[in-house]
Amino acid sequence: MNNPTIDRALETLFPQQCRLCRLPSSSSLPLCRHCRDALSVNRSACACCALPLDTMRPTARYCPDCLRKAPVFTRISAPYCYEPCMAYLVSQWKYQGDRRLAVLFARLWLDAVADLPDVDLLVSVPLHWSRLLRRGFNQTELLLHELRRASPRIAAIHADPRRLRKRRATSHQVGHDARQRRSNLVGAFTVKQRCDNLRVAVVEDVVTTGATASAVSEVLSDAGAAEVHIWSLARTPSPEH
Repeated sequence: MNNPTIDRALETLFPQQCRLCRLPSSSSLPLCRHCRDALSVNRSACACCALPLDTMRPTARYCPDCLRKAPVFTRISAPYCYEPCMAYLVSQWKYQGDRRLAVLFARLWLDAVADLPDVDLLVSVPLHWSRLLRRGFNQTELLLHELRRASPRIAAIHADPRRLRKRRATSHQVGHDARQRRSNLVGAFTVKQRCDNLRVAVVEDVVTTGATASAVSEVLSDAGAAEVHIWSLARTPSPEH
């Protein structure tokens, strides 16, 4: 749980610099209020896959793909749009090794998600051991840990971050279209233990086409999961927009 007194003391002793504008953040987090307010909130989103919808159709609840065929996952929660500022922060986290950004992302996610679903188990999207060795950490596992540290409700949920396993290395998804991403992930994931009748939340960083969300949801459903919720920080807009 956040402690304002401790936060103020830490800010006095170790002032944070905003990761975006490089000015003092004036808080215990590495993001100033101005830059935080500039992040694009995913307000008009598909109620199932969280795809940002056209703001000209504010009454639309579902995207065409979800209307055409229900996804294997229950729902994606992605409170931010993956726009340039968020993309920069995520890249610093994942590829430049700024692990402390996991604390910021956990706070942003918790502040933005109002309707947290009831779940029985928390897991994270795994990395293949070869990529984990190169990167040195799994960013989704770090985010899961920080969500549990920041929220007593989430801390009370049983967590098994490594129940999912990536059993084969795959090429980077960046630059692939939806079909290529799905093909790239066929047979990539497996589950170490049954999830019979459990409502599972999978912590992810960014949902692009939903290929990873679908792939992990399929193996969890095959392992008996009753529901699979994807807890992601951000969602990319449709390539048509």
